[in-house]
Amino acid sequence: MDFAARRLGSSIALGLHQSRSAEIVDLHACTVLHPALFALVEPLRDLLRRLQAVRREASIVANLLDSGVDLLLRTDAPLTLPDRMAIVAFARAHDLPRVAWAAGKDTPEPIILLRPPTTSFAGIAVTPPPGAFLQASASGEAGIVATVCAALPAKGQVAELFAGCGTITFALARHARVSAWEGDPASAAALRDGANHAGLAGRVTVAQRDLARQPIPSKDLARFAAVVLDPPFAGAAAQTAEIAAAKVPVVVYVSCNPATLARDASALCLAGYRIEAAVPIDQFLWSARLESVTVFRRDAVAGEKRERRS
Repeated sequence: MDFAARRLGSSIALGLHQSRSAEIVDLHACTVLHPALFALVEPLRDLLRRLQAVRREASIVANLLDSGVDLLLRTDAPLTLPDRMAIVAFARAHDLPRVAWAAGKDTPEPIILLRPPTTSFAGIAVTPPPGAFLQASASGEAGIVATVCAALPAKGQVAELFAGCGTITFALARHARVSAWEGDPASAAALRDGANHAGLAGRVTVAQRDLARQPIPSKDLARFAAVVLDPPFAGAAAQTAEIAAAKVPVVVYVSCNPATLARDASALCLAGYRIEAAVPIDQFLWSARLESVTVFRRDAVAGEKRERRS
């Protein structure tokens, strides 16, 4: 959960932003949020009220890992010594593996580390960076991973783009050798460390690369039997063009934005791909938002005829 907080006199509003608004909906009940995360809402409200580093606004990313709740706190002012002591006491009182802090958009620094903040992807332990992007629910993650893996060809290497810190990577590695690319340096490092510690260095290779500005060129993608991508909300227009030009036999596209998915799917279909399956994953309960996994396959003969007509 990504919380927003605002100081209102002597109190703190803590919750979620109203749709398309800067206003904060103060959270006092939630039947969707995991109980372990919701149990921290009122204690967090009290902590933020006492922190001098919260002059007007703050944000908190809370990730429920296998080792406990991992917190990243961002404030609009520097931490004072009493602030740091209060955060340490909070972490100990609620048995949190790690609490990190950053001023604004600065790089986070750990304030307290009680034990390794780890979580498991396909049985491989990974230490995500503070505030790492993870799937919204365990059931949603399982549905995405299973659908992606079911679409893989029987043989050949897999390229994974926008790999994060390994949500899908290690499940892919059970089927094939994986070359993974991720734009965020901290997430790429976490993925690489997880692979190395698990003895998968020969099975999983990891590179850090901004795929929006420097997409993997088609000549480098052509050797893969499949490409799996899970891009951000803005989609992957530049990278999709290279995938289409590479004529990779199978493309599995995980998306949280139907508009950018439609745009990128159009580019693939014009290049000779057909949509074999589109699986909705409802992990945002009581909202209109859906995750989806779309499988594209390229019929080589039909694709070449379509390209000649174009």
